Amino acid sequence: MAIENLQFRKAAEADINSIWKIIQQAIERRKLDGSSQWQDGYPNPETIRQDIENAHGYVLSAGENIIAYCAVLFNNEPAYDHIKGEWLTNGDFLVVHRVAVSGEVAGQGIATGLFKLVEDHAVANNIFSIKVDTNFDNVPMLKILEKLGYTYCGEVYFRGSARKAFEKVLKPG
Repeated sequence: MAIENLQFRKAAEADINSIWKIIQQAIERRKLDGSSQWQDGYPNPETIRQDIENAHGYVLSAGENIIAYCAVLFNNEPAYDHIKGEWLTNGDFLVVHRVAVSGEVAGQGIATGLFKLVEDHAVANNIFSIKVDTNFDNVPMLKILEKLGYTYCGEVYFRGSARKAFEKVLKPG
């Protein structure tokens, strides 16, 4: 599926059911992969609702069908203030959370394409750093981050658990 034919846009309240279905599929894939990520009731429909209310939720759609979801936050992740390690930069940054791809298109490079669109979105908003974290056992996400040139910076902690933290410095325009 060519990423050029997809639309990256802010999620709307009308998208919640489609997004939640995709999140549930991703939760099940993490479980089948043997990952502990997302196996504790998070994320949930309220998380998605809050993302949308706070203008953090974004979807990737092919025509009318939503095929991926993520939360995008500007300069807003308190857990990142306490990294065991060191970020590459200390200026403005964009955070990517809750990346999930529909089971119908999983394994087709959609998450990689989603990250590229998020990077384009950051540059368009004059933000040249993307920070992201993932579970130590989320192998698909770790492979995507490696492929896209994200640098491992250390560990951050969410809900009492250590997570691998990465950053990528982007080039202007």
